Amino acid sequence: MFDSLISEILFGFTGLISIINPFGGAFVFLDRTSKLTDEARRLLAKRVAINAFFVLLVAFFVGMPILHFFGISMEALRIGGGLAVAVSGWQMLTAPEVTPGAADDTALAQIDAGEASSKAFFPLTVPLTTGPGSIATAIALSANRTHQISAWVMSSIASVVISVLVTIVIFLVYSHAARLPKFLGAEGTRVALRVSSFLLLCIGVQIILTGLEGFLTPLADLHAAK
Repeated sequence: MFDSLISEILFGFTGLISIINPFGGAFVFLDRTSKLTDEARRLLAKRVAINAFFVLLVAFFVGMPILHFFGISMEALRIGGGLAVAVSGWQMLTAPEVTPGAADDTALAQIDAGEASSKAFFPLTVPLTTGPGSIATAIALSANRTHQISAWVMSSIASVVISVLVTIVIFLVYSHAARLPKFLGAEGTRVALRVSSFLLLCIGVQIILTGLEGFLTPLADLHAAK
């Protein structure tokens, strides 16, 4: 049973951390918080990580019942969330370039100290960190949870441990995001930000396509059966 628990934790953590991709998200986080001091960015990273922890817990334990209660399908979650991610990626991709370290009041996508708290959950946590892909994955990981007490307890422990591990990684990566320019340089950071923005746009489009595929496939099968 212990081996099964470790296997479930490793499987869930690997899947979620691959989808969340905090290392790629660190460039997005850095771009959005370029006006903040290092200490303010670290505190904001802590808040985003804590928010992500609770988002994952909600997805693990009550995600499916919430979707059923509101009549929302997984396909609708993917399409709506993917659209939000794609729009964010497009805004960042088309935003004017800002010289590192220089203030630019026209960079509407950036967050200053006054609005950092209000932006911690949306858009920094949802959908930029724990987006529809990670939420859908967490729901899927818990979808087959049995009603047997021992199995339910072990699965619940795995869900909590996975959420904690993901939270720690998000905090460590985001809180040290300001070190990225030191390794990459000004031009390397600028290129990395553009590439991350483009990948974010592509991820959003892919999530939308996955949702559309899940919605259209049953219709196509029904039409073919006639």
